[in-house]
Amino acid sequence: MASVFDVIIVGGGAAGIGAARRLAAHGKATLLLEASSCLGGRAFTQDLGGHPLDFGCEWLHSGDRNAWVGIAEASGFPVDRGEPPWAKAHPSLAQDADGQAAAQRAYGDWEERLRLVAAGSDRASDALKPGGPWNAYVRAIAGFMSGVAPEAISATDYLAYDDAATGRNWHLPLGYGTLVAASLPSATTLRLATPAEQVDLTADGVAVTTRAGTVRAGAAILTVSTAVLAGDAIRLPSGVEPWREAAADLPLGRNEKVFLEIGREAAFAPDTHAYGNLHDRRAAAYSIRPNGWPVIEAFLGGEGARIVAEDGPAAGFAHVSAELAALFGGDIASAIRPLAATSWSRMASVGGAYSCALPGRSGARARLARPFEDRLFFAGEATHPHDFTTAHGAHDSGQRAADEAMAALGRRRGEAA
Repeated sequence: MASVFDVIIVGGGAAGIGAARRLAAHGKATLLLEASSCLGGRAFTQDLGGHPLDFGCEWLHSGDRNAWVGIAEASGFPVDRGEPPWAKAHPSLAQDADGQAAAQRAYGDWEERLRLVAAGSDRASDALKPGGPWNAYVRAIAGFMSGVAPEAISATDYLAYDDAATGRNWHLPLGYGTLVAASLPSATTLRLATPAEQVDLTADGVAVTTRAGTVRAGAAILTVSTAVLAGDAIRLPSGVEPWREAAADLPLGRNEKVFLEIGREAAFAPDTHAYGNLHDRRAAAYSIRPNGWPVIEAFLGGEGARIVAEDGPAAGFAHVSAELAALFGGDIASAIRPLAATSWSRMASVGGAYSCALPGRSGARARLARPFEDRLFFAGEATHPHDFTTAHGAHDSGQRAADEAMAALGRRRGEAA
């Protein structure tokens, strides 16, 4: 750990790997420090029974301009450009079609009212229709998107993502996490299970202290989550308090997944999508037999994810099993059994799902993305102006931070010359 590098990257998720790829392309000596025992961060694919299940990010959102698509194709990873299950009709599901249509209209109306709210209070909950019969549905969808209740969502921030998204949602059959973890350049020096404990500025760069020792470089790129950055896990130089405050204005929401195994033949058509109770803000969205696998993935956000985060996996399994029984009949309980559940909110190295700007705080993303003293640079999904909450936004922010770090190194070397 005594070697001197051009750049040290703290965090081995999509942003850190994006930065490493840019630095490697320019021949920079780079060290990547990752606190956990594996690469990928919130992009994590777990193989269960031969099925690569994405515990974290799963969809190539805005696929027609998503950098991971090109990376996948260059690496030989297949990309499924078909419509996602939630965009298709599923005649085999006996759902309340009229209620679903009314709920979706209510959500669309809420999004339209957000534009007025953004110019005023900026609190997304102010766009809810007082006493609206579909407010629980709107809250559930907002929870999927942001991980928090509308009271904690900046309307301006929410719309920035919405307006920039292209609506192309593609899929990686081998797993998003698989691709991200496989994309670190071989030229990058990697240290897993090595959390950064302290970052100090030096006369010619930075020093990063870990339990394995201290390493020095000309610059450092921090790609850790806002929960980690706003906390005290990493001691940072004096003067970084405004960056910590910006991170606190971009807290991570709650999003969790519960996976169930289909244990016998049941009335589940492959590659279908279902939604839970339209009148429950804790409802889950269900991906049923993705790729034909005998699996059901339940996606929970906000209040629904709170069940898993606070009460544990067993409570999550019970909640989604009850919803599925209501959708498909009580006898379905004998056909499914718990398989796995995520715990993003409980992971100290992450601390939640993805960032959401608090009302009136959408400018925190730009504040967090600023360099500090031409030595310390910041990346991660939370720093992207409109592709936040996504792995491609994280990747692109890493590339931006790498460019900033290289420019700073060039200026210093020019001054020295």
